[in-house]
Amino acid sequence: MLSRRHLTRLRQMYRSAGWPCQDQLEIDLLAAGLLQQQTDPQGRDTLRLTPEGIATLAQYGESNRQLRTPHEALVEQVALHMQRQGRIVWRGLALRASINQGTEDEPQPAWVMAMPDVFSVRNTTVEGYLEPVVHEIKVSRADLLGDVRNPAKRAAYLAMAPQVYYVLGCNAKGAPIGGVDDIPLECGVMIASASGLDVLRPAPQRPFEKMRFDVWMALAKASPLARPDDGDEQLAF
Repeated sequence: MLSRRHLTRLRQMYRSAGWPCQDQLEIDLLAAGLLQQQTDPQGRDTLRLTPEGIATLAQYGESNRQLRTPHEALVEQVALHMQRQGRIVWRGLALRASINQGTEDEPQPAWVMAMPDVFSVRNTTVEGYLEPVVHEIKVSRADLLGDVRNPAKRAAYLAMAPQVYYVLGCNAKGAPIGGVDDIPLECGVMIASASGLDVLRPAPQRPFEKMRFDVWMALAKASPLARPDDGDEQLAF
């Protein structure tokens, strides 16, 4: 039975020059007939995928695509869209945010946990230029309406990023599950269409100076979305 690590190694070997690692994963793949050894004229051993190895990658990749829910598929689409814009992207982060659950006259500070579907920052060495952005993905109108009625959750997102977007999918008939009138004005709105992602309303750009240290630590402990040239390209078997 192949594990995710086996499939990751198989993908890495497909994309690499084929230099052997000589570890247990490699032995398993050779024994399964998914890799084969080759020797060049200089006597150096390399590894190449067999036709069975290539078929295995194709099979598991297709299975993975079919198993993804509409929400997961749209999360990935948004994450890749932000990555193509040169940003560093995380999915499924759990971040603490400070919000006010009282009024302006009688504030009641509180810490809440927020889990944005997609969180990204600019690829820069200047902290003030990071411009964090949160994208919250919705593929069900009932879920969307329930979410916008939760001001604490929205306040948490706004506390961790100067820009917050709601990204709306389509229903079974291909119609968007909502529009700009459903989303509070402090958030931007995007629609996932057949042509890609369309911005219906840009998110207001609020001032940003720096991220809290605990947010830096959460990002450091999490893994950002791998880039296509990082070897483990979007492999989610």
